[in-house]
Amino acid sequence: MTCQLTVLCENSVAFPHGLMGEHGWAVHVDTGSRRLLLDTGQGLGLLNNSRVLGVDLTRLDGIVISHGHYDHTSGLPDALAVSGEIDVYMHPDGFVDRYWFKDGQQREIGIRHKQGYLESLGARFRPVREFTEIFPGMYLTGEVPKVSDFEPPDATMKIRAADGGWQQDALRDDLSMVVDTAKGLTVVLGCAHAGLINILTHINAMLPGRPIHMVIGGTHLGFADQQQFDATVAALDQFGVERLGASHCTGLAHCARLQQVYGDRFFFAAAGTRWAC
Repeated sequence: MTCQLTVLCENSVAFPHGLMGEHGWAVHVDTGSRRLLLDTGQGLGLLNNSRVLGVDLTRLDGIVISHGHYDHTSGLPDALAVSGEIDVYMHPDGFVDRYWFKDGQQREIGIRHKQGYLESLGARFRPVREFTEIFPGMYLTGEVPKVSDFEPPDATMKIRAADGGWQQDALRDDLSMVVDTAKGLTVVLGCAHAGLINILTHINAMLPGRPIHMVIGGTHLGFADQQQFDATVAALDQFGVERLGASHCTGLAHCARLQQVYGDRFFFAAAGTRWAC
């Protein structure tokens, strides 16, 4: 199988010809026989950027939501308006109310739209909890076991506890897409809240013997301290990743560090980036 990835939404843009940048993420995955949209950005640039890049969202075979944060889901009504009735794959926890706390500030960061409203627009939600093959050679990781000792949950992210207080959001719904290509596995991340090394370890366990050719998407390393970043880079070596396309929540500083480590194997996956895998 071959595939082409087109980044439709990201914090920055790859070229200055009509694209819009936004704090968000969306990527179109085209294998020739199937076309999927993973995430939908913040709702500002999806339709504009798909038009500029010549990506036809009317021909989608499905939409995947990597996790229930506003910057990955707020473009869903726009996508549904174009696609019509369609399967939307996501973990059932995606609609949990979510909040961000830092430096005395509080923000609501969950999905902006109610499930019933999205269903009225044509979303047929398909729950994904386990590692699942949704089309031949195309997989979703489902819940990712936490096995590394250096990828803690983001302490700024909270949900309501049963007693009305706040508790850590475990983000069990964080999932990634895997495409089995002739070159090896291509892993398309959302934000990697489950931990990049946890995700790749889980994929290796589910698809043993298949090399990981490419990893692209948000790594959440923008919020990691130096110790976690160094441990992640060291652990990545065991997976033999040939191409690493970081974006979104990786942060510019850590993208620069990754480029120093990986050289020509690294690319920055801004909006407008196209890559054959």
